[in-house]
Amino acid sequence: MNLKILILPGDGIGPEVTSAAVDVLRAVAKKFGHSLELSEGLLGGIAIHKTGGPLPQDTVDKALAADATLMGAVGLPEFDNSTPEKRPEKGLLGLRAALKVYANLRPVVTYPQLIDSSPLKNHIVEGTDMLIVRELSSGLYYGQPRGIILEKDNDRAFNTMSYTRPEIERVTHTAFKLARNRRKRVTSVDKSNVLEVSQLWRKVVTEIATQHFPDVSLDHMFVDNAAMQMVLNPRHFDVMLTENTFGDILSDIGGILAGSIGMLPSASLGDNKGLYEPVHGSAPDIAGQNKANPFGAIGSVAALLEYSYSLVKEANAVTAAMGKVLASGNVTADLKPKGKPATTVEVGRAVCEAL
Repeated sequence: MNLKILILPGDGIGPEVTSAAVDVLRAVAKKFGHSLELSEGLLGGIAIHKTGGPLPQDTVDKALAADATLMGAVGLPEFDNSTPEKRPEKGLLGLRAALKVYANLRPVVTYPQLIDSSPLKNHIVEGTDMLIVRELSSGLYYGQPRGIILEKDNDRAFNTMSYTRPEIERVTHTAFKLARNRRKRVTSVDKSNVLEVSQLWRKVVTEIATQHFPDVSLDHMFVDNAAMQMVLNPRHFDVMLTENTFGDILSDIGGILAGSIGMLPSASLGDNKGLYEPVHGSAPDIAGQNKANPFGAIGSVAALLEYSYSLVKEANAVTAAMGKVLASGNVTADLKPKGKPATTVEVGRAVCEAL
């Protein structure tokens, strides 16, 4: 199979972890007899530096022409006080909109080899295996009107959280279909006691569960309780379904369960395209030091192979190789190895060798 993939290294540690992930992708292609057609583009802070904006049209065109996009990270401190249009994150939001991806899949697994890496007690995190399905194309991050109004002694900022029935329906169907291939349980997270948006969310999710997925159990949970239960009883969760902002926040808690946020991959799916990226940010404090954990990016390669190409055998091979490297203890400093920490390059090379 010919795999036509756009690579967007981005900012900070993005280029380092993406380089390791691409090496693994090449190793997979060689092992299983696939050909790679790779292109590269600009996104985020580096795009602002080179083109004046966070999402050049050239990047959009390349993403639409590719089967899938593999991304590193976006964001740099120098843009923290910039206008919204000149922030690196604006480019990522624009790319998600251009690709029409609406379901963000974020698996959270506590590998047995990393059970001591989590700050939580072993008996709490042991056996954690959950999938957060986050709606990605609406909610606060895209809602209108939005803005900042500067007035003397009365500055004001506002954002709009808005969801339509079709937006809730499509991501709900995605979550329940995924649950059918797991432990057949969906926990829908909302704040329906105070938010009208969440009241509609809960109503639509319940209707779809009843009408289309009687074989999958459903429970509802307020977002504040969900955050608490993730660190008290993470094994309660199989598939967690939630809207954009809540999913963004809750999935970062997954880093505590996995031992490091650097372990978390993600897949953003629409009807035709897929965007794959590690959950972590650009970590500018360690950028260029060969210290970053590439497992989130490598795990995103496994997701890319599975969801964009249905290459399940290849995806499982990547996951198995990751497990071998984790078991060897040849890991980066964030995973608290007993010996000398490995570098980003060394971890990537070890996964390739394990393949």
